[in-house]
Amino acid sequence: MAVFVLDRSGKALMPCSEKRARLLLVRGRARVHRVVPFVIRLVDRRVESSAMQPLRIKLDPGSKSTGLALVRDTDSVDATTRAIQRGAVVLNLFELVHRGRQISGALAARRAMRRRRRGTLRYRAPRFLNRNRPAGWLAPSLQHRVDTSLAWVKRLMRWTPVLAVSSELVRFDMQALENPEISGIEYQQGTLTGYEVREYLLAKWGRKCAYCDAGQVPLQVEHIHSRARGGTNRVSNLTLACAPCNTTKGTLPIAVFLAADPKRLAAILAQAKRLLKDAAAVNATRWALVQALKETGLPTELASGGRTKFNRTRLGIPKSHALDAVCVGEVAAVHAWQKPTLTVKCTGRGSYQRTRLDKYGFPRGYLTRSRRVHGFQTGDLVRADVPSGKKTGTHVGRVAVRATGSFNIQCAGEVVQGIAHRHCRLVQRSDGYGYSRIALPKGDARVGTALLSALSLPAVNDGVSRATGCSAFSR
Repeated sequence: MAVFVLDRSGKALMPCSEKRARLLLVRGRARVHRVVPFVIRLVDRRVESSAMQPLRIKLDPGSKSTGLALVRDTDSVDATTRAIQRGAVVLNLFELVHRGRQISGALAARRAMRRRRRGTLRYRAPRFLNRNRPAGWLAPSLQHRVDTSLAWVKRLMRWTPVLAVSSELVRFDMQALENPEISGIEYQQGTLTGYEVREYLLAKWGRKCAYCDAGQVPLQVEHIHSRARGGTNRVSNLTLACAPCNTTKGTLPIAVFLAADPKRLAAILAQAKRLLKDAAAVNATRWALVQALKETGLPTELASGGRTKFNRTRLGIPKSHALDAVCVGEVAAVHAWQKPTLTVKCTGRGSYQRTRLDKYGFPRGYLTRSRRVHGFQTGDLVRADVPSGKKTGTHVGRVAVRATGSFNIQCAGEVVQGIAHRHCRLVQRSDGYGYSRIALPKGDARVGTALLSALSLPAVNDGVSRATGCSAFSR
């Protein structure tokens, strides 16, 4: 992965390789500005003017995860048409995991608590229809998807000299998904509509045959209740099947075809009735995200999901959220896409509520009034050097604070409990994001021993590095 570089005044420069970043740190020409993602800041000179290459941020918005890719645009001339084609060299890949469902659950818990309070306190007149919502209002769980995507676009703009943005403008026709017979045959068999239905089925059924779990084979759209027996084209009646299973089933009722496998029959029927929450979330937020990207002042390119899949298939790139972002928009060739993906999970900054509630809204426990204990907060990245006892050794990971001063540290694959606060040293402050383990590229994984130990964590919270953390990671 490319390392982000800032000059002495904080101006973004072109990213450099990991090898060059290691040499700058060893020679004392740079300091660690941020650990995850890794950002260094030059200290020996101020760069007044330097050659900048065209960098572009690409996004693949989704309901649960959004793929981001930082690429460098390249131009090539087609040998036959003599037209200039735009390619992409991948620098960094990110997968942003949203927490819209957690926000919705937290609002439901708050609603239950307030309902309980209205019943136990004195009578209060009901309040409704007295809260006006502005135009373009989105529910908090939906607005979160737009805000976090825009926040990471602005972060990349601070760390790199980005010149343009490309985003996929996903569109799910909800009526066509639920009932394709709602309009004429031309609308039903349109190219875009057919693609969206098929892509939805691929995501819904895990890109494998529903009857035999065969993957990496050509899949066909299959009617659970066959058309010959009165079945419809509703998406709840569609599934995916390989050619042998589709031929064998034919027009048989699914209960007869899977009579020997009742568990699979129940699973298919339950999966077929799944709600379209993810498609609705994408539809509700797509134009809000586009408007937010345009407000950044960068030229914004919009592309359809069909073009993304066409580019990915033509270039032979495997499917993932981050690699889908690479294939968004105009791209004739993609280079250096075999890079690790940094998974960024939105964890939040905690809650102002200091009371634990049960499912009925009644209090069942209380939290400390202060989030910070002995200078540490839950989610901070710390390094604990324990000199003696059962926990002897060095532990690097996310900390969970306790009022007693005995902390828990989440390391790679385990949680070390009962670490005294005096043994802990702060590396990074928590800022509401957690980072999954990163596999560094082969042949150049020498950014630093301490950095490797930090990146090997299953979930490391990001933050602003302090002097103690910088010195530990720059040795």
